[in-house]
Amino acid sequence: MRTLFIKLSLLLLGVSVTSAPLFAQSKNSTGDGQFLHNATTNWKAQWIKIGYAEDSVKHPSQYFQKSFKLTGKVKQARLFITSRGLYEAQLNGKRVGNAYLTPGWTSYSKRIAYQGWDVTTMLKKGDNAIQIALGDGWYRGALAFENRRNYFGKELSFICQLEVTYSNGEKAVIASDDSWKSGGGPIRETSINNGETIDNNRELQVNQPVKVAQTYTGKLVPTESYPATKHEVFKPIKVITTPKGEKVLDFGQNLVGWVELKVKGKKGDTITLKHAEVLDKFGNFYIANLRGAQATSTYILSGKGEEYFEPHFTYFGFRYVQVKGVDGDLNPDDFKAVALYADMQPSGTFECSNPMLNKLQHNIQWGQKGNFLYVPTDCPQRDERLGWTGDAQVFARTAAYNFDVQHFFKQWMVDVAIDQRPNGAVTFVVPDILNGASGSAGWGDVATVVPWTMYQVYGDTSILHQQYQSMKNWVGFMTQNSTNDLWNKGFHFGDWLSYHSPDDDGTDAITDKYEIAQCFYAYSTQLLINAARVLGKTDDVKHYSDLLERIKASYRKEYTTYSGRILSNTQTSYVLALQFDMLLEKDRAVAASYLVNNIKAYRHHLTTGFLGTPYLCHVLSRFGYTDEAYKLLLQDTYPSWLYPIKMGATTIWERWDGIKPDSTFQTTAMNSFNHYAYGAIGDWMYQHIAGIQAGSPGYKQVIIKPEVGGKLTWCKASYQSPQGKIAVSWKIDNGHFVMDASIPKGSTAVIYIPDADGKHIQEKKVAAGNHHFSN
Repeated sequence: MRTLFIKLSLLLLGVSVTSAPLFAQSKNSTGDGQFLHNATTNWKAQWIKIGYAEDSVKHPSQYFQKSFKLTGKVKQARLFITSRGLYEAQLNGKRVGNAYLTPGWTSYSKRIAYQGWDVTTMLKKGDNAIQIALGDGWYRGALAFENRRNYFGKELSFICQLEVTYSNGEKAVIASDDSWKSGGGPIRETSINNGETIDNNRELQVNQPVKVAQTYTGKLVPTESYPATKHEVFKPIKVITTPKGEKVLDFGQNLVGWVELKVKGKKGDTITLKHAEVLDKFGNFYIANLRGAQATSTYILSGKGEEYFEPHFTYFGFRYVQVKGVDGDLNPDDFKAVALYADMQPSGTFECSNPMLNKLQHNIQWGQKGNFLYVPTDCPQRDERLGWTGDAQVFARTAAYNFDVQHFFKQWMVDVAIDQRPNGAVTFVVPDILNGASGSAGWGDVATVVPWTMYQVYGDTSILHQQYQSMKNWVGFMTQNSTNDLWNKGFHFGDWLSYHSPDDDGTDAITDKYEIAQCFYAYSTQLLINAARVLGKTDDVKHYSDLLERIKASYRKEYTTYSGRILSNTQTSYVLALQFDMLLEKDRAVAASYLVNNIKAYRHHLTTGFLGTPYLCHVLSRFGYTDEAYKLLLQDTYPSWLYPIKMGATTIWERWDGIKPDSTFQTTAMNSFNHYAYGAIGDWMYQHIAGIQAGSPGYKQVIIKPEVGGKLTWCKASYQSPQGKIAVSWKIDNGHFVMDASIPKGSTAVIYIPDADGKHIQEKKVAAGNHHFSN
């Protein structure tokens, strides 16, 4: 500590010194500074950038520094900061805040979020210093399928403003301007996809002038969402020497974050950590499914005693870590994996008498954790990691059961609207880095599905106000691309990754893409009508209600037979038609029976993909086939939800058979082992096994309606609603169904109590409080 104090004092005097790598050692990161949600400021600062020639090949991190003097006792101090690139800030040698990968990822060309930090306790009367480090991040780093750079810009820069109020009421502002200094340091290379290199022999040299950067032409907006922070810590459960002789650590859980390392060695020794999700069938380290992502941490030792390393401007999706550069056996105590995800508050718990379903719930939650950093990504490990709109819309309801995602989605939906094309088409990914690629059914419907879902869950109309024009624009796009109210134009992903027979025997579950598009056209139009009613837009209610009738009539004319069969005759075709009420009421029961016959033809296996799967069990329950829903849920051979668990999954897979029964892999072109979309079944588990449902927006009225089946003997679940905690616990006890339910103050509930066979249901209306039932 004495050495650090001397070096810091010299820095305050403006003297260039060699220094321990302040931004490279987690041991010195205290996380001081409290995040201020939605804090605002009046910007007086300037954007600044480095004042020296950059290494344009490796793109090392850039460091900035400003020394300043405070003349009185500090009553309050707030630091407002953001960057083009990622930033980390320190005050007087201590890290500001506990957030990582700040300022997060927005549609940078149009808006950048800034953060406010309460740093009152980090400052003192007299000499102080502020230091900033920048990394490429999503702004200009290697992203997506080809590791392309510079999606949003070519130069890193930042803006910050430290606002100090003294005890006597006087104020001071320390702002970024051309008086700062810049330079290089230990972080020598950094990339979201590829990892980070830290060289402890590269000393901090911050003595170069800075330049005022080009003014940002978009909007600077306060952060509304949750920053990404550290959460669970994992020690290796196993140290492996593979058949190929690789040294590998198994952390037991597929997670997103990084490994913190402590190590001793000689100057110049290099430690590399490669990250993988799985081992191959022989037990060797497997990274082919990462495609172009290098996913590697490289640490170069100074040789000065025990050294600590962790990345700063990257993250990894992994369970296994291959270690190179350590002589002898690995000591598991030298490594720990830290999970990194948005600082969302847990909202739901679920457990039951079937251990496999409990593991499924675990996997769903960890899939969400790993893909909810700042935007809802499809996967966190390979050269992609994008905010795919289709994945997000199918999972939004389940996400809200697991965690409080109100602000997470509300902030991201602003970018959905910002990136929306002038013709109303919604881009495939948000932020859009695919050059405007847009307009697919089931993906673009994120514009209507997520706002309506968030309103139902949280009862807050502000997201409907915020997104209403975007909702209208998306429906308008579909209308413009329809002929006689039939949307039969353009590119569509369809029922992505639905069942494909490995034997090519004609049992492929292919659903016509335009048939799917017509269903989502109706669904989004219905949600727009719903939003218009809530917002009092009566003219729109009338206009879109008339449109909806025509959309459904055109669907029935084009895609259904007189006997009630649907063109594609797949599980997805029946599920979507029934979920979205595309059929006349008199034909729905017959269609539901066709759906069940199809499921039985596949020996009680699902064949649905991304768009059919979320609604499959809901439709079965709605039409009286809950037993069949349980059979699907508890199926443990491919394709099914439980098959990946039997194969060792700790998160949700992208493909039903990411690892095949013979332990070989699906195609390396697209095979993520942390992909939350199929985890949308969690919604049904909460609603129909536990029975926790919203009877009105925001759970002001609660419905408790458990459905007994699947040989389950008990279930216990809870949900932290906007009104308070809802809790349900039921069991089968000596042939009787026994249930306890807790309803929060401010809510009322309708309780449905089945008997032990799931029949003879009693209905009771209750007020807030704790209730006990038996049937």
